[in-house]
Amino acid sequence: MNNQQHGISPHTVNLSYRCLKQMIQLVRDLQELSENPAYPPLLTSLPPTAQFDPGHFSVLMGYDFHIADTQQVKLIEVNNNAGGLWFAARSYQIDATDFPKKLAAKLLNTFLQEYRLFRQDPSARPRLIAIIDQLPEQQFLYAEMQVFARLFEQAGIKAVIIDPAQIEIKNTRLYYQDQAIDLIYNRHCDFYLNSSEMQPIAQAWQQKSVCLTPNPRIYGLLADKQRMVDWSHNDFFKDLLSPAEAARLQQAIPHTQLLSSHPEETLWAERKQKVFKPTTSYASRGVYVGDKLTKSKLNSLVPHETLVQQRIKPTITHAPDGEKFKTDFRLFVYRKTILAVSARLYRGQVTNLRTTNGGFSKIKIVSEN
Repeated sequence: MNNQQHGISPHTVNLSYRCLKQMIQLVRDLQELSENPAYPPLLTSLPPTAQFDPGHFSVLMGYDFHIADTQQVKLIEVNNNAGGLWFAARSYQIDATDFPKKLAAKLLNTFLQEYRLFRQDPSARPRLIAIIDQLPEQQFLYAEMQVFARLFEQAGIKAVIIDPAQIEIKNTRLYYQDQAIDLIYNRHCDFYLNSSEMQPIAQAWQQKSVCLTPNPRIYGLLADKQRMVDWSHNDFFKDLLSPAEAARLQQAIPHTQLLSSHPEETLWAERKQKVFKPTTSYASRGVYVGDKLTKSKLNSLVPHETLVQQRIKPTITHAPDGEKFKTDFRLFVYRKTILAVSARLYRGQVTNLRTTNGGFSKIKIVSEN
């Protein structure tokens, strides 16, 4: 198996039941936060597309974790268009052509639930789903999009995989080749719909004429990396969550701040305990672990566009042949429902799918010793 093509590891990663429970609880705490009516008004800096509340949620959220030496789970990042579920599923059955039946049923139900909430009709069903990304056929995860398209088509729902530039807007409705689009599964990384090619979608979204999932609202509430800065402030969760929920999140979220607010005189000395991330990055692009950062690179970072996060070293997985891999964990989620749990093995500074024998791997849940 060429894992550099498939992004799948042949190894198995152990995950303690205790840590898995922590991860699941943190996911549910954050969802509780996002649904609290008092929370969105605090985020007045959100762009207009995220201020709009569509009345539904976001399919396939991804929560990424490291596990500290104390066996305390740490939330590294939240993603609202998490990719890789197809790799995670195939780590258990490499020759699979579709998602396992139980997972497929859960996934389909999340899309149907989104559309029913959007339409406010418990029996509503989309006729055409458009899976969109920039030049999708050139994307690393194009095969995954094809699997989702088959999932919809097997359920009797027409599906197309297209670039947003192929979408037209007519009288507030979106069309592809004269076919009205009912639901968009958004794989594009313009999360707030700012680019020119996404403007028809932004317009239809704000006029509530298309169900868009994942969407800017949930990105702004949970997945925008600047939320980690907000959540790192003392007492941020006060009056938003119960004391127990607030304590769990405060313990699990690595302290995060904008580079512009970090004291200059201590930055270089403390860099080895930090990770530096662009506020708008995805797929680990532009991320630097502090002990690999040169002074010239540090000086080139844009202070108001760079996050400085407490570094939580990843778990180390020991393969049977003696190989060592850095490991992080991802939960694929819809609202408070856990769809799948996966691990990613890698070497280097940040998570990648290029390490030989690395990639998404099987998980084995183990009891505490």
